[in-house]
Amino acid sequence: MATDTQKSQRAADLRTRVAGSAVAARLQRLTERRIIRFAISSAIAAGTSAVVFPILYVLGASTTVCSIGAFVAGAIPNWTINRRWTWKVEGRVAFGREVIAYVVLSASTLVLLSLVTGWTDDRAHSIPPGDGLRALVVTASYFATLAVLYGVRFFLYERWIFSGRSRFRAALRSRRQVWIAARANRTP
Repeated sequence: MATDTQKSQRAADLRTRVAGSAVAARLQRLTERRIIRFAISSAIAAGTSAVVFPILYVLGASTTVCSIGAFVAGAIPNWTINRRWTWKVEGRVAFGREVIAYVVLSASTLVLLSLVTGWTDDRAHSIPPGDGLRALVVTASYFATLAVLYGVRFFLYERWIFSGRSRFRAALRSRRQVWIAARANRTP
């Protein structure tokens, strides 16, 4: 027969598990909401890019110029919408984590997009340029690459860029606090 202490402990364990599962369910709903909002933001950015890329391509720009133009045209609203609506970050911009990290991630994505669209354009030279099929194929390679990178970009936005906390700064603060505490405990 269980003692009152054991019963109390079981009840406390049950409350902890229930509270933990409620928190986990809330976090999952929040993440799902962010994924949906990120998808909407990405669709708006992709729509902007979908207009810019083929226009530049038909005007005779290189695939690199098309990729840069389309990417910049989509990146600006993407950053703004994701920061304010998807992750609900307000106030002062954390320049290092938000801006510099976003630019680095965007530049990496842009390089990959330029390489893929350039490779696709080289392979699509057998398609006559006048009927629009070549522009469609090269533009499709641009969006296929973005689709592949979708999950990677969400993970990095969620865990780093718009996380609201700087792990680097926290580590420096922690080391500084340890150093101050060690100095304070030193006997003269």
